[in-house]
Amino acid sequence: MNQKTALFLAAALFAAGAQAHDHAKHTGGIQVKPNKAVKADFDIVHAKISTQGNVATFHMAVSGKAGKTRPAASGKLAGSSVFSYVWPTSIDPYEVGFEKGSGILAMALTAHPDFDDTPLYDENGDGKLDNDGDLWHSHWVVLKPNEACGKGALGVVDIPAGQKPRLPKTWPGLPILIDSPNWTPTFSGETVEVKVPFDDIGVVNAGSFDGVTAGLRVNASVHAPLLCVADVFKVASGNLSLPGKTNR
Repeated sequence: MNQKTALFLAAALFAAGAQAHDHAKHTGGIQVKPNKAVKADFDIVHAKISTQGNVATFHMAVSGKAGKTRPAASGKLAGSSVFSYVWPTSIDPYEVGFEKGSGILAMALTAHPDFDDTPLYDENGDGKLDNDGDLWHSHWVVLKPNEACGKGALGVVDIPAGQKPRLPKTWPGLPILIDSPNWTPTFSGETVEVKVPFDDIGVVNAGSFDGVTAGLRVNASVHAPLLCVADVFKVASGNLSLPGKTNR
């Protein structure tokens, strides 16, 4: 073996060892083995929620570089794609401004170049409020099984025409149960985190959670259902059983 080959092999072994060490450093939460069949930046290896004071930190790690891939622009809203990192929880949607018992409350980090659903904020700092959808940003969403999205599929709960349910102050005006609170996610290597303040942190401490990476799609008719979970990349628990416990 010549010196060049030896150095190459040593570097490869070091990189593999470093990656194994990175995955091994995760403690608590839900820990999952990497899956080569899943695109690395959506291949969940760890999902966790921890709290300090009145702030909850939603944490996820993947086997690749988190946030690396975003959907390609289609040029229109109908049928457009959304990529997401999601923490479904057992927290009642009422705790963040929706109706009680309205579905599964989930924190979602999303990117979608074909529309902007954070009309109150200028995330890219260009002076415009309606062109930031391609940047990763945070939402609360309320999910329910919806056969119109596909057998066994989930969708963001629609607001029927003429109804005015309880909604958060930063609801973006879409006819679905979604909130756009402008909590900025942080991506660092294989991890992504977002810090979320709560009026009552006890509901988080007592809750359970899961981790999901998924692709969503806007209905081709831009009508109920407006937004469906179209492609689940990986579920940390394997079955959406919400096994994770906060601070454990």
